[in-house]
Amino acid sequence: MDIILKTILTGIGGTLSLDLWVFILRQFKIKSLDYRFVGRWLGHMLKGKFFHENIMTTPSIKNEALIGWIVHYSIGISFACLLVVLFGKNWLDAPTLYPAILIGIATVTAPFFIMQPAFGFGIASSKLPNSNLLRVRSVLTHSVYGIGLYVTAFLLKKIW
Repeated sequence: MDIILKTILTGIGGTLSLDLWVFILRQFKIKSLDYRFVGRWLGHMLKGKFFHENIMTTPSIKNEALIGWIVHYSIGISFACLLVVLFGKNWLDAPTLYPAILIGIATVTAPFFIMQPAFGFGIASSKLPNSNLLRVRSVLTHSVYGIGLYVTAFLLKKIW
């Protein structure tokens, strides 16, 4: 049970660190994904629509922001589970930065090849202006998630 709880908390901590990073970026007027579009996407999936011309112009659904945030944290927890599966429960007992960063950077493949094309933004934001800049920001943001996984696991080790 400790492993499950530690993994969940590590995923929450990693996701919180990503959200803190996005909050800091927004203070400098640097935009990031609005999670209501994730909720909108999932809501329309239930109606059989998986791909959009532009998710921002797709009709909204009830509670899309709440759904998007719940999914955002669920995904963060899921990737923490992947970290523990790939690197073993011993990683939680003696966390190291490299596996966490590796997972963090690897998580960018999901938005690049699943979400962004489904939102109508193209593979790795190829249909958006400044797509190279957006890609760099995505990799940095997901790296922050990886660092957050490591820091959270490290802190849990100290207090658990």
